[in-house]
Amino acid sequence: MLDSNRILYEDNHYIAVNKNCGDIVQEDKTGDLALIEQVRQFIKVRDRKPGNVFLEASHRVDRPVSGVILFAKTSKGLSRINNLFQEGKIKKTYWAVVKNKPPKESDLLENYIVRDSKKNKSYVFSKPVKGSKEAKLKYKLVGRTKNYYMLEIDLITGRHHQIRCQLAKIGCPIRGDLKYGYPRSNPDGGIHLHSRLFEFIHPISGEEIRIVANPPSDAIWKEFMGLNIE
Repeated sequence: MLDSNRILYEDNHYIAVNKNCGDIVQEDKTGDLALIEQVRQFIKVRDRKPGNVFLEASHRVDRPVSGVILFAKTSKGLSRINNLFQEGKIKKTYWAVVKNKPPKESDLLENYIVRDSKKNKSYVFSKPVKGSKEAKLKYKLVGRTKNYYMLEIDLITGRHHQIRCQLAKIGCPIRGDLKYGYPRSNPDGGIHLHSRLFEFIHPISGEEIRIVANPPSDAIWKEFMGLNIE
């Protein structure tokens, strides 16, 4: 059952949850209990719903990544939030911990990404190639400790493994991300990439919505949180 403390935001149309590293958002071939099903069961029990609970994921977050995941509780909410995603009207901010200092304190990364579905991996190119999609993100260096650097990422496009492969391309693979060149895995199998913030105008109520998720409570994240990074 979902811990209610992980609920970050809820109204009649949406519910946002702080995803743990290792959670799968939707059912897959592993057969592991998906986060969407955990949320459905939580709502069903809490609200004493006799029938099926409508719940759909509005976006994806990779299994080893933590942070904000937004679900739609109504079909109206789903179609409206999908439109916001397609129009680029949802601001998504991520935090990433890397071992190497990036080439610049801040930068706009513009690349082209090709997804290999069989390997579940994406490859970055500087120019368009067959089957590629444009990928853009902005990053800035917001914190450093003795051993690591923390980057804040403004995700402009939403490509497969985009942050992971684009940061690896500039020599900054994310801590624990073996797939994209980090030398060691994390004990929990996750990576130090966190969906920190979602900001958007509610497509039904018109309110300004700001959803913030705290990172996992491991020693490295705690050290960076101790720097009072906003």
